[in-house]
Amino acid sequence: MNDILPIILAILAALVVIGGLIPVFMKTRRNITKYPGTRDANDPAEPQRGAGGTLVEDRPAVTPGRQAPDAVDLEGLETAEVPDDAAGLEVIAVETPLPVAGRLTRLRERLVRSNNVLGKGLLALLSSDKIDEDVWDEVEETLLLADLGTEPTMQLVDALRERVKVLGTRTPEQVKALLREELIKLVDPTMDRSLRTERHADTPSVMMVVGVNGVGKTTTVGKLARVLVAEDKDVLLGAADTFRAAAAEQLATWGQRVGVPTVKSDIDGADPASVAYEAVKAGIDQEVDVVMIDTAGRLQNKVGLMDELGKVKRVIEKLAEVDEVLLVLDATTGQNGLNQARVFSEVVNITGIVLTKLDGTAKGGIVVAIQKSLGVPVKLIGLGEGADDLAPFEVESFVDALLN
Repeated sequence: MNDILPIILAILAALVVIGGLIPVFMKTRRNITKYPGTRDANDPAEPQRGAGGTLVEDRPAVTPGRQAPDAVDLEGLETAEVPDDAAGLEVIAVETPLPVAGRLTRLRERLVRSNNVLGKGLLALLSSDKIDEDVWDEVEETLLLADLGTEPTMQLVDALRERVKVLGTRTPEQVKALLREELIKLVDPTMDRSLRTERHADTPSVMMVVGVNGVGKTTTVGKLARVLVAEDKDVLLGAADTFRAAAAEQLATWGQRVGVPTVKSDIDGADPASVAYEAVKAGIDQEVDVVMIDTAGRLQNKVGLMDELGKVKRVIEKLAEVDEVLLVLDATTGQNGLNQARVFSEVVNITGIVLTKLDGTAKGGIVVAIQKSLGVPVKLIGLGEGADDLAPFEVESFVDALLN
């Protein structure tokens, strides 16, 4: 009997432990099922109603229970509640972002070191002793492989043919100079690449950031917030990506690092239009300079999600003008990025392109292709994973880096 007693006690102890784990396991499974692996189930023709609570981090909250003005038609949206208890937020040391001039220098250096063959290939071809039709065919092929696009390629080849014919004998320095001039013309320095971030009389400048899944929209918003803080702008972030798990927390962390508040929902799958509305309203109440709205990634061929994006913009415009709609594109996707840009521009009137991962592609010609196709300038480029690896796009710096 004494030998059996320890065995019985061990079995009972095991049963107690297993019994305690069952609720935890069930709870874990419930949490997992909140975030399906595919967005297809969340593609309604009408976006989900009701936002639940939002939290203004590191700032006095908007008055709880505030209702939208009667004159504003919010198409059935429920006004989000904004609790004024921000206790429990993780305290993150505020960082000092690099000044814009400093980050431009770093980006130029990275672009020079990047794996681009556009400028190098053209220089090699045009510096050859004899430039015949075979060489011009190679020039054309190089440009097309760099995703320059058919029309810009023919435009550049025709201009180079004429210039080379006039030059006659050519030194490498002359070839580099003429190639630089023609590439600068093609990238088009006349386009307005400034960001409209000046506050209006009674409302902040409002900026939406859009794009497909996985291009780095939330990271771009965080990095751009650092750029604006470095320019002494008072910024507020709106986490309208309410579908991706932890997207709001990720954005809030970016904001906290530079002392920028974030308006976010405390309910999973909340209506992004309501969150965007609350963010702009908080920006008006707090008299900030710029409100930046991060949106959920969406495939350009998902009609319901694209309609939702249009609704977010319309709801924001009940309160303030949307000054910038920036489309984030991954430079490594090449011509597919151009297709994305066309669809997004039809839905929300894109005002500028943010081109990320430009250091990871040999296809720098995508800059030209996008601008020629849409008439929309590339305004910002990203050349790395660092917090300060985003800066305004400068035509001459870009071309010089290609030819260096």
